[in-house]
Formats: sequence, C-alpha cells, structure tokens
Amino acid sequence: MSDNEKNTVTGEPLLSEPGTEPSTEETEIGGTPAELPAATTVDVAALQAELEKTQAQAAEYLEGWQRARAEFANYRRRVEAERDEIRCRSNEALLLKLLPIVDDFERAWQALPPELADHPWVSGVQMILNKLQAFLESENVTPVSAVGQMFDPQWHEAMMQEETTEHPDGTVIEELRKGYCLGERVLRPALVKVACNTAAQAPSSSGEQENNVVSD
Repeated sequence: MSDNEKNTVTGEPLLSEPGTEPSTEETEIGGTPAELPAATTVDVAALQAELEKTQAQAAEYLEGWQRARAEFANYRRRVEAERDEIRCRSNEALLLKLLPIVDDFERAWQALPPELADHPWVSGVQMILNKLQAFLESENVTPVSAVGQMFDPQWHEAMMQEETTEHPDGTVIEELRKGYCLGERVLRPALVKVACNTAAQAPSSSGEQENNVVSD
C-alpha cells in the first residue's frame, strides 16, 4: 500500500482495496441524496367538507354560548329585581309601622298650647319630629296631596261627606289623616272628608229636562 492510498486526514490506510467501488451505504453516507417517497394525492373535496363541518360546529358553539350568556343576564336581572322587591316590601312594612308615630307627633304639635311654644322641652319634641320627617324623605316617602284636590280613590279614602255649596262636588275639604306615597306607589291613602254639593248637580239635571222638552 502506497502513501497515496492513505487517508489524507488521519494518515491511516484505506480499508478498501484499490480499484474497488464504494457500496450503496457508503454513497448515502458520503452525501449522495437518497430517493424521496412518492408524492401523495391530497383530497381537496374531503378537506373542504371537513372545514365546513368544523365551521358549522364552531358557529353552533358560538350561538349556544351567546344564548347561555343572554339567559344568564336575564336571570341575574330577574334575581336583582326580586331582591329589590323584597327589600322594598320590607322597607314598606317598617315605614307603615313608623307612620302612626309621626301622626302622633304631628297631632301633639298641632294641639300645643300657645303658652308652651317657647318651652325648651317643646323644642326637643320639634327636633324629633323634624328627624322623623327627614327620615321619611330620605326613604322617598312623600305626603299625598289632599285638601283642595278632587277625590281620587287611588290616593284618597273617603271617611265622610259634607253637604256644602262652597266647594265643587267631590272636592276634598278636610284631611283626617295624612296619606303618603313611596316613590310612585301609594304607601297609605289619605283619610279625607269630601264635599257633596247638590246645588252644583241641580243645573245638570234641569238642563237634561230642558233638553228633553226641546227634543219632544
């Protein structure tokens, strides 16, 4: 073996005999590209069908999620409304128990003798009444208009009638007990005295008789 047949890198002699051809494995290791597998045929129609199926499934999931979200929002609003209603009913019951106390304070103040108006004890009672009225206002409780108004069964409860010609028929002429409303609802109707003006009703009756005579 000559020096030319030695490995130029390591200086060791080559394993193969001079003149022999390298094997297939040696060719592949040496860098000769191996044969690639044959290209597979892609089924475009199958991929398109699979894509459409996935998109339809995603749309179905999105619709279900949106429906569940809307139902939950409605449920939450309904629960909050029921909670507000319970709270309002509880406040209403408490306020109804408080109103008679306010009535007693107001009646005591109205019946106060003039000679006691400057007494310090009376000033303390007035402060208590003012605090009670301020508490009612803070709870959106306001008095019902009564005297001078036409009788309205939604806001008034007629306790008696009085024959009179000084007021139109059906007018509230006296408030026997103050009424209150809670927001837009009646908390307690006002007990009132209503005018009964028969003279105001007479012209309409006579007018009807005259109309009947003319028509005859």
